[in-house]
Amino acid sequence: MLAAGQPAPDFSVADESGNVHRLADYAGKTLVLWFYPKADTPG
Repeated sequence: MLAAGQPAPDFSVADESGNVHRLADYAGKTLVLWFYPKADTPG
């Protein structure tokens, strides 16, 4: 969790349409990220 006023780490992700989103683009907003395995991942 980031404390208020700290710089965002250098993190980016591309969505299904290829648009790249950077964590720093969401400064000042509440953001929830979740990760899940693909269906073919064991476990």
